[in-house]
Amino acid sequence: MTSSPKPGLTWLNTTEEGAVRTVLAEVCASDAWVGGLLAGRPYADSAALFAASDAAMAELTAADLAEAMAGHPPIGRPEPGDPASAREQRGMAGAPEELREQMLGLNLEYQEKYGHVFLICATGLTGEQMRDAVRERLRNTPERERENVRTELVKINRIRLTRLAHEGDDQR
Repeated sequence: MTSSPKPGLTWLNTTEEGAVRTVLAEVCASDAWVGGLLAGRPYADSAALFAASDAAMAELTAADLAEAMAGHPPIGRPEPGDPASAREQRGMAGAPEELREQMLGLNLEYQEKYGHVFLICATGLTGEQMRDAVRERLRNTPERERENVRTELVKINRIRLTRLAHEGDDQR
């Protein structure tokens, strides 16, 4: 017996595909991930939505992951006008200039080594924790780091999907 959808899922489950595709692309920029979630509609509850998200993320190729990462600004430099990246990177908002400069240098070093932006689920982390994480992850092989990115994207997507799934229909 499946439970009825939670109120915030009604919009996701019943709205036409194009509109849902646009909103899901704001959660994750990978077309393959968005397609996987669209294919799984309707969702009985948040757990089913998360399971579909995790499954879609597990199937992403290296190119799909690169596409997903392209939707994320560097740590310490949230996209202007993007409330999600500003909210998620709040730990860097009040960081001292010295820490901001360190993050800029580490972001550049990381990008040179791996060819993409340093990605971490920054929600709830301090600037120092993010700095320490990028330092640690710079020791990884490219293959290991790609899997770290996949893990971080799962966390980020869950946070963003939670917000989406719990918004009322009147907010869409």
